[in-house]
Amino acid sequence: MNSTAKLIQYLTEAHATEHALTRTLQAHIAMTPRGSYRTDLERHLRETRSHATSLQRRLQELGQRRSLIGIGAGAVQSLLGQAVALGKGPIDLLRGASGEEKLLKNAKDESATEALEIATYRALEHFARHIGDEQTAKLAASIREDEERMLTVLQERITSLVDDVVRSELKGEPLYHASKTGAAEAVRHAGEKVDETAKGAAQKAGSQARSTARQARKVPGVAHAKGEVKGAVASEQDLAIANYDSLSVDQVAGRLSELSQVDLGKVDAYERRHQNRSTVLRRIDSLRNDEPWPGYDEQTVEEIRKALARGDAQQSREVREYERRHKEREGVLQTAERALAGNSDG
Repeated sequence: MNSTAKLIQYLTEAHATEHALTRTLQAHIAMTPRGSYRTDLERHLRETRSHATSLQRRLQELGQRRSLIGIGAGAVQSLLGQAVALGKGPIDLLRGASGEEKLLKNAKDESATEALEIATYRALEHFARHIGDEQTAKLAASIREDEERMLTVLQERITSLVDDVVRSELKGEPLYHASKTGAAEAVRHAGEKVDETAKGAAQKAGSQARSTARQARKVPGVAHAKGEVKGAVASEQDLAIANYDSLSVDQVAGRLSELSQVDLGKVDAYERRHQNRSTVLRRIDSLRNDEPWPGYDEQTVEEIRKALARGDAQQSREVREYERRHKEREGVLQTAERALAGNSDG
């Protein structure tokens, strides 16, 4: 292996590390209430994205054209296993210990990742200087300084997070509120956007309505996150399945396909906080997927029929597959099939 190939290897590994950290930070921000800690994370997320862009640009200057993430992910997977797992999203982070304890754990995980990044960039900087590539060396040094600054911030932050754990778990003075997290704020914001989109769609027809529907479908995971946030504090009476705590596994599983994505999220979070039955949780997981468009689960058969009349073949297929897995309403399925047959004939 020549010096350029080795340099590209190190740059690609650094790029993959930044990509993994981006996902982790997004998940942690979703779990963190508004305040100085979340401000630190949001600032570092912006830095991390900028780092990834700079690394990609440098790789391209060196002639690297292949998929950067695919090449580098394997090389750092073992080192970043925990960070990548945390990057799955806010849903997993809503489960388990108290909110205060979760934030402390996140800060410790972030510290470990920052230490790994500092070592990565120190090695990259030294190697680049060794082969006379001052441009890459300066880039590595600049990013390393950002990581060192963030690690210092995190180390200072950990003591205050421990104080919060003590107040919450030892003194009975909880400070963490799920309704104030980044995930909850995102759900509220997305809900406002969806409402605006729905109003606009109701006032228009034809191609404009189809465009609006397609745009609405791009809002990801709104129902999932909304359900999880609600379920984190739900009581049995808040669930869509009556007398939930007294039902057997089979009885609960038999009712799940009737639920909306929001209600599935609520049941999921509630189940994990209480009985944590694996059969129920696996069944929920099998039913968790995006609605054909936001608000679909709450619409009547007639409302869905009207939307399909304005939609395209892709929308009809999405509705058909979703409906088959969930409520299996004959009126909706017939309309979707007719729409697909019509598109096929055309």
